Amino acid sequence: MFEIPKTMKAVVYRGVNDLRVETLPVPRVGANELLVKVAVCGVCPTDIKKIQYGTVAPPRVFGHETAGTIVRVGARVRGFAVGERVGLHHHVPCLDCHACRHRAFAQCAQYKRTGITAGFEPAGGGYAEYVRVLAFCLPGVVKIPRKNSFMDGAMLEPVNTVLKAVKRLNVLKGDYVWVAGQGPIGLFFTRILALRGIRVIASDLFQNRLRLAREYGAAYVLDAAAAGFAESIQRITRRAGLDAAVIATPADVLVKQAFEFTRGAGQILLFAHTKRGQELAVDLARICVDEKDLMGSYSADFTLQHEAARLVFSRRIDAASLVTHQFALNETAAAIALAARPTPESLKIVVAGK
Repeated sequence: MFEIPKTMKAVVYRGVNDLRVETLPVPRVGANELLVKVAVCGVCPTDIKKIQYGTVAPPRVFGHETAGTIVRVGARVRGFAVGERVGLHHHVPCLDCHACRHRAFAQCAQYKRTGITAGFEPAGGGYAEYVRVLAFCLPGVVKIPRKNSFMDGAMLEPVNTVLKAVKRLNVLKGDYVWVAGQGPIGLFFTRILALRGIRVIASDLFQNRLRLAREYGAAYVLDAAAAGFAESIQRITRRAGLDAAVIATPADVLVKQAFEFTRGAGQILLFAHTKRGQELAVDLARICVDEKDLMGSYSADFTLQHEAARLVFSRRIDAASLVTHQFALNETAAAIALAARPTPESLKIVVAGK
């Protein structure tokens, strides 16, 4: 049904800010694995940081927000067929270790092993024409309904990460939550929280993102650079303070503001501070005496994959509508550069296959 070539094009990370389009062998799959022809792969900030700061050793093929078509099924694989369109999930936990028993899946040793590769050390592989899905990641593969696009499938992973984070918040219907930053991730936070009846206060520097935040359900939108920003938060919450703050952009000043704006027993959730070595002075009495929680959330939760799929495929979250720029595979470096330095017009950036 599908003619599979012996070689393919892939974008190989060779060092800091060094991405090269190279010819690699099409991955060979074992009896318990799948081969998927990549259709779309989203550009994720975590990969950008690895490329820009060289936090992992080369060579690797990055890209993990991936959707495509199954073109080969291992002899022992059941439940999948050649020709099916799928969204991939590159991290699947063991569900049995100490971390998994505490639902800390991102700390599971198996989870930390990336289970999708285009060659070299597995690193997602979506910036290539074909990827190999290892056996332990098969439970994370989601079939894309006929009515939905590859773009919808590629958005499952980022939506999942946000859904996981939202579930960590102890907020109730009617609570006030500030979402700082309205890029694609911030907009996903705004939408999921709004669907749960939370009164979202969305802030950003770009007016078009604030307009989208309103469309995504934000009860209030604030220009992050406007004079009187703090007073606006106080006025909206009737000086009671926020119930929670989500920091969806890696700006330390926002963390300090979040401590100021949240009420006693409020929560501050960090989602974008993924570069190690960042330190910030914190008044520890705010955590101890005021009982404020400073918490983080990282990566996705495999057990939420189907809930995320229902949100995306039903278009309760129209994630694909946030895609503003598509780049060809050989333009991946340009896609990374734009995503690293977004413009007022750019939101979700993807690399699309033929």
